Amino acid sequence: MANDHGAVELAMRMKAHLEERGISVKYLGVDKPESVDYPDKAAECAKEYLKGGYDFAIVLCGTGIGISIAANKIRGIRCALVMDSYCAAMAKQHNNANMLAFGGRVEYKEDPLKILDAYLDSKFEGGRHERRVNKIMALESNQ
Repeated sequence: MANDHGAVELAMRMKAHLEERGISVKYLGVDKPESVDYPDKAAECAKEYLKGGYDFAIVLCGTGIGISIAANKIRGIRCALVMDSYCAAMAKQHNNANMLAFGGRVEYKEDPLKILDAYLDSKFEGGRHERRVNKIMALESNQ
């Protein structure tokens, strides 16, 4: 998990929530409002995730947009910017997203912890979705 200065409070809430659920968290974010660059935090988190031993990763910035774009530039990452529980569940069930992005300055219609739980409580369905995920990943080598 990593965040920039725009999502300190939400990152702390998510970290505590994950730990309450019994999930170990490697925290790479900042806990102060001093400015840091979200592309750097996205790259750091993605590279740590890709070392192996993790089920998923979370990145956060002010909107979640910039950090998700940056994370998706890293080969092997499928980062979904999720705005509600339905999208979070589909990110896992259909896209097998290995990273989620959230915005610390976003006014969510539901608690972001509920959105996170929807992802955590979902499973990748495979089948036709696996074929599509493989096509997504093949795009990385078609450039």
